[in-house]
Amino acid sequence: MSERALPPVTQLGITSLALIVAGGIYLAAYLPRQVPLLPAEMLLAASVLLLAVNLLALSRVKTFAWTCFFEVAKWALLAYVVLAGLIEFALVRDGLSGGTLVILTLSIAVYAVHVPILIAFTVARYQ
Repeated sequence: MSERALPPVTQLGITSLALIVAGGIYLAAYLPRQVPLLPAEMLLAASVLLLAVNLLALSRVKTFAWTCFFEVAKWALLAYVVLAGLIEFALVRDGLSGGTLVILTLSIAVYAVHVPILIAFTVARYQ
């Protein structure tokens, strides 16, 4: 059985999420003290770049189960937006503010977009 040539969506997605986790661990190691933000910013930028590359590579696939992909992606995105909102609420309620909150908010946004893409890609690739 020959498999279609698909871009490395899963590998790029997992790498992007690993960068987000590394940035979160880095920030958490400093809390509640002042956090040097440059390493976390660089990890976030690399993760956003991987997300953009992943979306671009996936958008170039012509023969793909796009209907299935979008059907799964919209419900997964809804679930992960709710989860991201709950995490954000916990961070704000905990008194986090400033640059650290901005970096974590953007990291959560990348997480909330990339995981549904991975879920939808995994389902649609086998249609």
